[in-house]
Amino acid sequence: MMNVKTYLIDGNNLMGKIKSLFALQQKDKQASREQLVFLLDKYFKTQKNKCVLYFDGFPSITIASDFLKIKYSQKQTADDLIRRDITNADNRKTLTLITSDLALAGFAKVCSAEVLKSEVFAKQALQ
Repeated sequence: MMNVKTYLIDGNNLMGKIKSLFALQQKDKQASREQLVFLLDKYFKTQKNKCVLYFDGFPSITIASDFLKIKYSQKQTADDLIRRDITNADNRKTLTLITSDLALAGFAKVCSAEVLKSEVFAKQALQ
């Protein structure tokens, strides 16, 4: 039986690679987050995989999602929260981190997780 993959998505990093969301993020952070969740929900509803989306800081208005688990880093950085979740994972080989942050990607690789660059994922999943 195939293991279900879990995608860990560095939300702010991914938004920076999607022109429309990057522009929106400069004006309205909440709206850009909601739009990203909408796009990811559409993609992951056709998948058997799990997805955890990470944002820096605190939630302003809760964003509902049927297919994603959304985590806010609160007082730490999203990168720190992602590192912690990778470290604590039962089976790191089932993890795919979506980020273009080189330090975070390097950490994930050392931990045996797969890494997919944000711009590659954006082209594959969100166009």
